[in-house]
Parts: sequence; C-alpha cells; structure tokens
Amino acid sequence: MSFPNNVGVYGGGRMGAGIAHACLAAGATVTVIESDDSAADAARGRIADTLAKAVARGKLDSPVDTVLSRLSTATEPRALEHASLVIEAVPENVGLKQEILRTVEAVVPDAVLATNTSSLSVDRLAEVLSAPEKFVGLHFFNPVPASELVEIVVGKKTDAALVNTAQEWVSALGKTAITVTDSPGFASSRLGVAIALEAMRMLEEGVASAEDIDTAMTLGYKHPMGPLRTTDIVGLDVRLAIANHLAAEVSPRFAPPEILRTKVEQGDLGRKTGQGFYTW
Repeated sequence: MSFPNNVGVYGGGRMGAGIAHACLAAGATVTVIESDDSAADAARGRIADTLAKAVARGKLDSPVDTVLSRLSTATEPRALEHASLVIEAVPENVGLKQEILRTVEAVVPDAVLATNTSSLSVDRLAEVLSAPEKFVGLHFFNPVPASELVEIVVGKKTDAALVNTAQEWVSALGKTAITVTDSPGFASSRLGVAIALEAMRMLEEGVASAEDIDTAMTLGYKHPMGPLRTTDIVGLDVRLAIANHLAAEVSPRFAPPEILRTKVEQGDLGRKTGQGFYTW
C-alpha cells in the first residue's frame, strides 16, 4: 500500500512541520491546520526552510516550489475534509489533544486519526472518539526529516489491520517502524528520558561537564547524539512533562532533577530559546 494521497497535520510547530515535510516528500498533498493566520504562515515558512535544506543536501530531488504546491495551510478544521489520514501534532496536553481529535473526527469521520504524542496514553486520548478502532499513535522523532524511526503505538481498540497499514505507511516515508502497546512513555521516550535524567543528575552532582557526559555516550556507546544535547533539541519543557508523567504513572525513579525544573522555570528550554544545557 502506498502512502495516503491526502494528509492533514493538525499543528504546524517544529514537530508538525517536520511531519508535513515527510508526508510531502512521500508525494502526498498536505494540509496543515494552525490556530491563526500568523501561526499558519510561520508553519509554511518552517516547511519551506526544511525542504530547501533537503534539496541542498541532495535528500530531495523535486524543486521546493513543486513540493510546496502540494501544501496548504488553514485555520479551520473543515479544510481537512478530503484527508484520509490526519496526524495530530499539538502540545502534550490531554485535554487539548482530545478536543482536537473530537473536532477532526466530526469533520472527517472516515479518516484514520493518529496522534504524535511522545508519552500520553493512546487509550485515554481515544476515549472521546466514536471510532477508536481507526485511531493509532504515530510517534515521530525530532528532527522528523532526518530521523529514521517512527514508533507505532497500538491502543486496546486499534484495529489490527490499521497497525499493518501504519507499518506500510512508515515504510513509504522511508523510515523504520517499531510497534509497541500503549504504555507510559512507550519504548523510546521511557528509555530516552531515563538516560537523560541520569545525565542531568550527573551534571548536577558535578561528575562531569555536559560536553563530556555527552561524549561518553557518543563515542563510548555510539549514540549519534548525547542525552543532554538531545534534550536541548527535544525541549527541556517537553522532557520535564514526560518525566513528570512517567514519575506518576510508572515509578518515582523518573522524578525530574532540580536542574531540569530550574532551567524550565528560567525559560531555558533548549535550542528553541537559545539556551538549555548548551548555548545555541
């Protein structure tokens, strides 16, 4: 099965724009929904920028303008009426995600709905849906255009055939899928956060510098990027939210260290603000 011809992405921030980029590169027509015209324009700018970089690196053969001709942005969910797949990519807030998923299902009741959540329960999000069997987690990784992984999260009511279809879609995007059952943090966030939190504790205790802690993982364990630099890219606020969620749902061992809480309170959220564990 090929990738859907018409895809909606609800949310055009860094993750949503990256997902839209991946879908466009796979040949789909994409509609991005944002909260207002300014945010919609910013989303289009993000996508245009990453497409241009992909062309420059030889990762995309088509001219940017040709690819962008298949992109539209809107502020009203009804613009998704022709989509056969809609991927929600808004901040990690259960109420917000449920509201959007409920709205989208009303507009396109026959479409497959997916959430890009990195840690929230797919089953809980599905509670507001009339057809939870057509709902699945598609957890993309930042930066989406370059990342090779998509985590497919299967809820209790997700149709088995949809899981197979989702695996084929991920392959059509040129990425590799792993499939996990709905559980706190899934596989990737749970492992990634555990390593990152320990790295933060080591930094807090003066064991080593951020650079040396990261180098231990990149050279010693062949990780492509160290846990603290990865946290800066993901966003310290995002890491904090996931850690709090895992601490409540899995174990107190995921309780975030003070250094993370303090940096988020100070507004040092990583690359997006210019300062995190590194200066960007």
